[in-house]
Formats: sequence, C-alpha cells, structure tokens
Amino acid sequence: MGANSGRVLIVDDDDANRSALCECLTQRGYTTIEAANGSAALDLLDRDSFDLILLDITMPGIDGFEVLRRVRKTRSRSELPIIMVTGWGERGHTVHALETGANDYIAKPLDLPVVLARVRTQLALKRAYDHILALEHDLELRHAQIEATNRELQDAYARMKGDLLSAAAVQRALLPASLPEVPGVRFAWMFEPCADLAGDILDVFTLDEEHVAFYLLDVSGHGVRAALLSVTLSRILAPQGDRPSLVQRRRSPDDTLEPTPPHEVALELNRRFQLDLETWQYFTLFYGVLNTRTRLLRYVSAGQPGPIYLPAGGGPVDLTRPVYAIGWVPEPDYTTRELKLAPGDRLYLVSDGIIEARNASKQLFGIDRVLHALAGTRRDEPQHCLTRLVREAQLFAGQPFDDDVSALTLEITPVPAPRRLAPSAERTVPA
Repeated sequence: MGANSGRVLIVDDDDANRSALCECLTQRGYTTIEAANGSAALDLLDRDSFDLILLDITMPGIDGFEVLRRVRKTRSRSELPIIMVTGWGERGHTVHALETGANDYIAKPLDLPVVLARVRTQLALKRAYDHILALEHDLELRHAQIEATNRELQDAYARMKGDLLSAAAVQRALLPASLPEVPGVRFAWMFEPCADLAGDILDVFTLDEEHVAFYLLDVSGHGVRAALLSVTLSRILAPQGDRPSLVQRRRSPDDTLEPTPPHEVALELNRRFQLDLETWQYFTLFYGVLNTRTRLLRYVSAGQPGPIYLPAGGGPVDLTRPVYAIGWVPEPDYTTRELKLAPGDRLYLVSDGIIEARNASKQLFGIDRVLHALAGTRRDEPQHCLTRLVREAQLFAGQPFDDDVSALTLEITPVPAPRRLAPSAERTVPA
C-alpha cells in the first residue's frame, strides 16, 4: 500500500481504540488524524479534507450520530465515506446510523483485518467516485472549450461570410448594370456564380462614336483568388474616358483615341499575367470590337470557347480555334480575326461552365448540345435564348453547376435613324 493511500480521520473517545486503529492503518500507508470527541472532529472537518472517517457512535457531548448528521448536510456518501464504530449489542444504533447516512459499520471489539477490508472497500469506492467526478469535470471543460471554439468559428465564419458578400456585391457592381444603347445592335447576358465569388466576368462598353467593345473572361479556379483576378482584369479592360487605356490608344497624327486591336489587348494581358506556377492561375478571354457602321467584328479568343455564330439564314457555327489561354506561354501567336455581320445575325459567347456541365454519368453537356439549344431559339428574344440554354444545361446536369456560368450574346438589328454613340464614362468601383 502506498504512502498516498488516503487520509483517514479516526474519531473515538477511547484512547486505546484510536491508537490501535492509527497503528494498523499507518503501517499500511494511510495517513491518520485523531479526534477524541465529536466537537474536535467537526473542527478538523471545517479546516481540512479527508478521504474517510472512522466514527464512534457513543461519545460524550456531540455523539457520532450528530457528527454524521452534520457532515451529511454538505457531503454525500460518495464524497466522504463514513464507517460507524458500534458497541456490542448496539444493533439498533447500527440500523439508525445506516439510515442517517453511514456507508458501513464495524463492531467492537475491533477485528483489525475486518477494519482494513472495509476501509479498503470504501476508499476504493471513493477513488472510483473521484475519478468519475474528474472525468465529468474534464468532459465539462472540454465541452466548454468546444463550445467556445464553435462560437469563435461561427463568429469567424459570419465575418468571412459578410466579407464575401461585400466582395460579391463589388463584383456584381462591375457587371453591366444597363447595356449601352447601340443603334443596330442589342446585347444580353447571364451570370450565375457557383459560389459567392466568381472567376467569370463580362462587360459591354462603347469606345467611340462607332465602336462598341465586349468581353467574357474566365479565371481558373474558384473563390477569393479567382475573384480578385477577375475584378482586377475588369478594371484593366475598362475605358478611361479621354485617357489612353489598354482598350484605347492614341492615334497619329491627330492624337485622338482609337480602339486597340484585340490581339494587342490579349498580348499585353499575357505579358502582365504570366502563369503562376505555384497557384496555376490563368484565364481565358474573348475580346471583340464591333464597328456599328460597317458591322465588322474584330475579335481575339484566347483559350475561350467560341464564339458561336448564328447567321440569319443558317444554323449555328462554332468558331472555336485552339489558341493558348492568357499566361500559358510567353509569346503566343494571338491574331485578330474578323467577321462581317448582317441584320438578323447573332453571336453567342458561353463559358465552359455550361459546356462542361456533367450529368450523373459524367457525360458533358458539350458544344453539340449548346448548338442544338441555340438553333431552337432563333425567334426568341436574346435574353430568353440565354435563359433557355442555361436551363437546358441545368436539367441535363440534374444538380447545381460546379463552375461559374456566364453567357453573352449580341444581335444585329435593323438600324433606325442614325445617331452618335457617347463614349463610356470611366467606371468607378464601389469601395
């Protein structure tokens, strides 16, 4: 038995009994403290702690029953076990003691092996109880820590969600709030991010009296990193009023602004945004400039699907040509392509979120289904065409899109009375 087996308070007015019990228990590693009467025992209990009490019943002054009754007001049988010591023939006292709150009893004359056995039993039960209490306390502490951590996580998530919603509002503000009124041309667009923030972005803006520009780009990946780059690109691709920008350059010799050729726009973007080998972040781009007087479209498509051309008198044609995305190679061979449009012609741009939508069997929606959907909407309004296309891709997938979805279309319409276009004002980004 170790030296830390337990602290035992021995309460007895008989010196011989106390001495015998102290010697027996001390030899077996117990720490013993003696009290010669009930009053002394209660004083010790007020200022010290014990694991077990051996309590004589018959004592002058405050007897064992009164000590037992007072102890049980504050400490249960499990918290502080009490073994009553009864005299021979005090069977009624024994029953009363057990009913009052004693854990066990031993009779005089003392049989020390029996005393040791009952002390061990009660102390073993107390240790088990203390262990359970410690486990419960530890469990409560862990539960409190988990709750505190959960609250911190919830607060952090709420802050992050608020920041994301604010960022998403800024990103949505960069989309065309109202499309420019261009004689002979009408535009429509759709934008459905798969999360709060998107890597896709698009815009339509006038450059001068007879040129309107539009683009659709798709940054690789999702979330904050992709959204930050898409917002940056939208600022770079915005005209700056009467100042030169990426999309407008000075014309010699009159120093007026003219549209930058689309392939030069793509080359400059490629120079600024080379592929980051750590994040593998890049983007695809369609950028086009339409001369509203001649209806000549000049465009570049860098890794972006399409465009899809729907002539007034024929079926849809996919004009996709394999070209590197922006940032893939240092010196890509981007070329400005030309397409002469006529009244009734339409041009569609769709992001790969539509083309690469997958169903439960991992089949792609694919370009052929896109062409089929667009062929069936020739007489519909442009906005309805895009809505129907996105809906068909959604029904095919049977689940929410796992990529951003964006689409843009233009239609050449009969030109009313001639009018001049006002260049787009400089766009300001909400703080």
